[in-house]
Amino acid sequence: MTPLHEWTPTPEKAIALQRELAPRIEREDRLVPVCHIAGVDIGFEENGEITRAAVVVLAWPGDPMVGFEVVEQVVHREPTRMPYIPGLLSFREIPAALAAFDRLATRPELVMVDGQGIAHPRRLGVASHLGLWLDLPTIGVAKSRLCGVHDEVPEARGEWTPLRHRGETIGAVLRTRLGVKPVFVSLGHRISLATSLDWVAKCLGRTKLPEPTRLADRLASRRGPMLRPAD
Repeated sequence: MTPLHEWTPTPEKAIALQRELAPRIEREDRLVPVCHIAGVDIGFEENGEITRAAVVVLAWPGDPMVGFEVVEQVVHREPTRMPYIPGLLSFREIPAALAAFDRLATRPELVMVDGQGIAHPRRLGVASHLGLWLDLPTIGVAKSRLCGVHDEVPEARGEWTPLRHRGETIGAVLRTRLGVKPVFVSLGHRISLATSLDWVAKCLGRTKLPEPTRLADRLASRRGPMLRPAD
């Protein structure tokens, strides 16, 4: 992949890079037929000194109520390159994610990231930033709101309301389970919001999160998934 920039900028330089890169995000669909979907979750160990990136590749189509076939999985750990700075998390998280993708034998056609896409003050959350680096369609599926306002989400599964910021719709607040707090869906790169919502809905199983990010979260926390050993 062609490097976009260095990974150890000052906060001021990182903000300038976000403003420079954000206009390059493609907000309309540019997808090829999907055979594999990757889920990405990024966490930290040793009081934030180590970044941990988990990537799970699933075969598509699959049945989220029964289970997807896990084709491949990677956990990569490396020293954290930037301290925690609100709004600049992608500079802290993505280097490990890119290293994890480098170890994959399967290149997915679609990536779901546990984090924000364009639902970010400068429209470059981790899902968008990662999509630019990989040149892949990405979707942000976050558990909490970073910016923007929205109306109350109806209680029924599948209902959603727009997330708006500075007069622009930057995402959707989606109810994935009855009686459970909604998730925040935003396009990352090379995909529209409508298509992002459609894919998240198709990947919902019995839990709050779509299966790609749920399984990546489980892998990152060592609770699964596990590939069966070859016979």
